[in-house]
Amino acid sequence: MNNIEIERKWRVARLPENLSRYECIDMEQAYLNEHPTVRIRRENSDYFLTYKGISDNDVSHTEYNLPLTKDAFEHMLPKCDGRIIIKKRYVIPLEGTQLKAELDIFAEPFAPLMIVEVEFSSLEEANAFSAPEWFGEDVTHDRRFKNAVMAIDPDFDPKKML
Repeated sequence: MNNIEIERKWRVARLPENLSRYECIDMEQAYLNEHPTVRIRRENSDYFLTYKGISDNDVSHTEYNLPLTKDAFEHMLPKCDGRIIIKKRYVIPLEGTQLKAELDIFAEPFAPLMIVEVEFSSLEEANAFSAPEWFGEDVTHDRRFKNAVMAIDPDFDPKKML
């Protein structure tokens, strides 16, 4: 599948109430390359290879998602650079919109980091978006919060991000 992904991301100021009522996806991902981004990911029992084109604005980029088998995922995992990212993703509908927040709660060694992302249908929609109060600081343009950087950069320390 080929599309343009338009997203913004924030640190989490506080968790929304009753997280258990939202869809939760167990994720495991690792990176074969950072520029351009080539990632493998497990989402529950589904597996993907993702290519993300290089972006000049941090908000939008071309993205291709290709299905993988479990065997292919497990074969590529030890070939990946850096650390494996394990996280729980909660999919939270945003009241009064058709948008969904994707709240990522990271496991060690990235805990207690929590990031929330929202995908948009246009740059105009992304720029006009007013984040709910439970969202924290907008880190869309802070490359330290890109999952590829977190996985590959040996100096990344989530404790310093608090």
